[in-house]
Amino acid sequence: MQGNRRGRRSAIGSGLLTGLSTAAVSGSAAVAGAILSRKFGHGVKTDGFFAVYAVYLALVLVANVLRVIVLPRFVRARDDSRLPGEVGAWLASLTVFIAPAVALAIAWPDGIARVLTAGGGARHSATELLPWLVPAAAAQIYAGLFASALAAFDEYQSAAAGFGLGAVAGLALIAALADRGVAAWGWGLALNGAIAVAVPLSALVARHGLGRPDAGLGSRLVELGEGIALPVSLQLMFVVGIRFASGLGVGKPTTFSYAYLIAAFLVAVTASSVALVSTVPFARAGFAPERVARHVLAASWLSLVPVVAAVGVFALAGQTIVRWALGSAYGGGTGHELGRIVAYLSPWIVASVGVSIAFPLVFVRGRARFLPLIAGGALAVHVLVEWGGRAAFGLAGLAGGLAVTAALVLVTILAWLGALTATLRGLVVAAAACGGVALVGFGLPRIVLHPLPAAAVGLVLYSVVMLAWRPPGLRAAWSYVRALY
Repeated sequence: MQGNRRGRRSAIGSGLLTGLSTAAVSGSAAVAGAILSRKFGHGVKTDGFFAVYAVYLALVLVANVLRVIVLPRFVRARDDSRLPGEVGAWLASLTVFIAPAVALAIAWPDGIARVLTAGGGARHSATELLPWLVPAAAAQIYAGLFASALAAFDEYQSAAAGFGLGAVAGLALIAALADRGVAAWGWGLALNGAIAVAVPLSALVARHGLGRPDAGLGSRLVELGEGIALPVSLQLMFVVGIRFASGLGVGKPTTFSYAYLIAAFLVAVTASSVALVSTVPFARAGFAPERVARHVLAASWLSLVPVVAAVGVFALAGQTIVRWALGSAYGGGTGHELGRIVAYLSPWIVASVGVSIAFPLVFVRGRARFLPLIAGGALAVHVLVEWGGRAAFGLAGLAGGLAVTAALVLVTILAWLGALTATLRGLVVAAAACGGVALVGFGLPRIVLHPLPAAAVGLVLYSVVMLAWRPPGLRAAWSYVRALY
């Protein structure tokens, strides 16, 4: 029993450390975005930056998905005493597609920028950034691989430190060199990637070593393609949204991007962190559809409670918050619009929480060769949904389109895992419970108070009600997490 308690404390500590590291990474990105806004305002330069940054995020997403794909394999390889060779094989496989991407970004940045932007100042900014951001993203992919190898030994500290330190150092470089133009953001992200990969690699080599690659590089590339297809497709939906937002006027892609990044930050520091540290113990206990439903619902409850509170704050005081964070360019109508878009993205947040938690379980069950087909179909549907959403509701329609497509993807994943009905019903209950408390808790103060004090009072009311009520789903979630470890 004492050993179990120590293991549980260690697991909870690893989860907290991973969450703090994720918060440092996302928080540093948010501060870097604030510096960008204060330096260049709200126009073509920021539109060009976010066009390339969306590509960077898509590549970094490969790093996150890679950890999901290889973790079960690394756990089995560790048990069979062949982990160094397995890591070496994946390292060689990744280089096959990373090296050409980096070479293309360095040799032909202007051509890529033409595809990503509408030209002018936006294209110039994109051309400056591409030779730095693509290699930076490649470093993050390798960092994810080495972090996964350490996770197979239940070692999370080095990877968390590398990601956190890299984010802080990159932000410091951006702040120091911001006067030199948007290229400074590329330099900062490159430094971030270098540190993020160096720290876990050093720890892995020092403690466990690297081995000669095992055979089967081609099969690993196929498996990687199957694994990254859907998450990358989801990220490309954001790229599609930016392109449609550009048709609404100068600065609209920037507004949409900031709102999306805020919403994605909320998902990253909750659901993504929980999924990262809970997949390995779930895999060790064995796959079963009823366990999938319990796992997804438990992690979703623990994620949605704080996320809904944050959305409530933005719904009331978004204009004040973004004007303070991003500068005077986001005062007035622009800041109010950004806050509203964050609120409109709340259905997307709920669906993304479910996807973030359920997706890793696909690889616990086994390979899913259908994922590339689903990815292509979802992206095609998304283009049509965004086109109609923009025509009907502008930026709000683009936010709604993201939610629709993410929900379709979630339904597909849960159906393949054999846990659709129970999980979907539980997610609706969780979202309704948290959303209902938030609606009352934040809505009543707004009747009599100005936005900022109403948001503060609403946050207190929401927290008190959730703590006092402790919905059955939330109690079950906490019990499940304790039992999982």
